[in-house]
Amino acid sequence: MIKNKKGIVFGIANDHSIAWGIAKKLSENGAELAITYQNETLLKRVKPLANEINSKLLIECDFGKHNSIESSFEIINKNWGNIDFIIHSAAFSDKNELNGRYIDTSKNNFINSLNISCFSFTKIAKIYEPILNNGSSLLTLSFYGSTKVMPNYNVMGVAKAALETSVKYLSVDFGSKNIRVNAISAGPMRTLAGAAIANARDVYKYTQENSPLNRNVYLEELGKSALYFVSDLSSAVTGEVHYVDCGYNIIGMPNKF
Repeated sequence: MIKNKKGIVFGIANDHSIAWGIAKKLSENGAELAITYQNETLLKRVKPLANEINSKLLIECDFGKHNSIESSFEIINKNWGNIDFIIHSAAFSDKNELNGRYIDTSKNNFINSLNISCFSFTKIAKIYEPILNNGSSLLTLSFYGSTKVMPNYNVMGVAKAALETSVKYLSVDFGSKNIRVNAISAGPMRTLAGAAIANARDVYKYTQENSPLNRNVYLEELGKSALYFVSDLSSAVTGEVHYVDCGYNIIGMPNKF
């Protein structure tokens, strides 16, 4: 399905990361992957995972640092030349500002959250554009808090809303080159980023009890959905936000009171 396709995965922090679930599934189906890590601390967790999927390119990339994305491009261009897909699964905000009221968000945290969680995807698309093959796929990760108010999500909801709109505009920019841009909106996951949200366990329990499938999504299922978007099975799909949340996003009011 994607045998011999090459791509880079941004955002793996550990074996609970959505990016890892995606990378593992893509590798199982024949893709060759480059993996990024944020810093030396996370390298200890990410390196064994890269070895597990036989990734030969392990690249440091911190969206908060100047020219970090450019440096990753230079390594990919030098070693591979053209690529077929990009996976963007990174988000950050000061967890102390995710509690309480959105109105109390500081300017610095607003800018930093939007830069890392949203603009990084646009910047990656711009920098990597010259080496994207015809038929390539760009995929990012979003969350339900982009369209509905979620407790203790605050500025991250704004960042994810901006990210989803970016997907639409990028899909038009790249459409003439037969390059697709999409997003997966994942249900609550027990990830490192998710743990920064206060009462994350309560949210996880609530969505499990009130989704149509009466459960939360599994990491492997997100990998399967990403496989669809990276492969030619989704050759006519672009600019979409695809929910993988056991149906929770359709619920207006739960049946259980």
